[in-house]
Amino acid sequence: MRLTYLTTGNARTRRAKQNILAMLGLKGASIACHLVMVPLVLHYVNADIYGIWLTLSSMVAWISFLDIGINNGLKNKLAEALAHDDTALAKQYVSTTYALLSLIFMPALVILLMVTPLVHWHEVLNVPAASADGLSIAVAIIIAYFCINFILSTINVVLMAVQRPAYSSCLNLCQQLLSLAIIALFTFMTKGNLVLLCIGLCVAPIVDVSLFNIFFFGRRYRQIAPSLGSVRFSLAPALLRLGVRFFIIQIAGIVQYQMVNFLIIRHYGSAEVTAYNIAFKYFNVLYMVWGILVTPIWAAVTDAVTRGEISWIVTTVKHYQRLFCLFVVGDIVLLLLSPVAYDWWVGSAVEVSFSISLWVMIFHITMMFGMVYVNVLNGLGLLNVQTIACLCSPVLFLALCTLLRRYGMGVESIIIASVAANFNGLILAPIQYHLYVKSATR
Repeated sequence: MRLTYLTTGNARTRRAKQNILAMLGLKGASIACHLVMVPLVLHYVNADIYGIWLTLSSMVAWISFLDIGINNGLKNKLAEALAHDDTALAKQYVSTTYALLSLIFMPALVILLMVTPLVHWHEVLNVPAASADGLSIAVAIIIAYFCINFILSTINVVLMAVQRPAYSSCLNLCQQLLSLAIIALFTFMTKGNLVLLCIGLCVAPIVDVSLFNIFFFGRRYRQIAPSLGSVRFSLAPALLRLGVRFFIIQIAGIVQYQMVNFLIIRHYGSAEVTAYNIAFKYFNVLYMVWGILVTPIWAAVTDAVTRGEISWIVTTVKHYQRLFCLFVVGDIVLLLLSPVAYDWWVGSAVEVSFSISLWVMIFHITMMFGMVYVNVLNGLGLLNVQTIACLCSPVLFLALCTLLRRYGMGVESIIIASVAANFNGLILAPIQYHLYVKSATR
């Protein structure tokens, strides 16, 4: 890639190109960590325990609905304030967000830790009592990790809003590297169990995200660093005005995506959770690269529309449409190579059927297609259609899961339901985008 490519275009375009290039390198290392982590964990614990971890971590993520979409509201409001060079307002938005999330998630942490010992988790997950050793402790560790991490991960939202997503990718890579090091150390020093696995995978993210908060707010972004004196609860309605609609979208996402592992473990067993996640992580390699390319859109679109540069948005979307076709070809190649790839990657530890691979590939393709349009509409603040769709999609997802399971379908039924429930990204979001462009360019 020539240096001139990175230095041509307006400031927003140059920044996006430079971030994408940096993120490709960082995410490449992150993908390598993913590939190494899975067999390492399967060597440390068996497929059943790994399946339980995957399910618990996705279940605990359900409590993300408590943020009521505040972080997503911050992403738009902070980008708007910075586009107008109002650093005082930007600092107030950041400070207020940290304060609101702390007031929500810290009490939630205390309550959930008190309730956890009272729940019969092996019955909830439908796993044998023999596999449930240390289950309550594991749940408590994951809950503590998630609540604390959710507050501190606001730094990622700030980095997105200032159009520096590469820094966020760097944080993710650091978290993975430290987790990998801890699990590798555990394999030599301890006998694998669920509690130690949770400790290994939860401690690293908290340590790294804490250091990133200290570093960025102490140096580069000191002007907008959170402080008690800048907390303005009067700004909460502005964050929540967009946030409530994002909240509804989050709930739909929790039902459709975070419930998948729970539904699989309830109806098909913990080993099938592992098989599904192996396929998911395999095809997620290309999806992660696509995510890198699309990530800068949201904040950049907010900046562009604030400055009245609609033509930049149209040109950018056309570039992504052409690039999407290449990713579809890449996914088909991955599907054809999947039997050999699984055997090389995890050996005989996990068996993944071709039908699961096929439907996971289709799911990823549909998600990639809709991601561009959804991010553009999010950046524009056009959330009404998406909000209404997200009120319907969880119902469709659960109904299809039940119907297809009654007809004797296996894990594929849940993936097919996930594809169908993404009708907003597949149909509605592209239509809404084109209607917006037609109206804005008259």
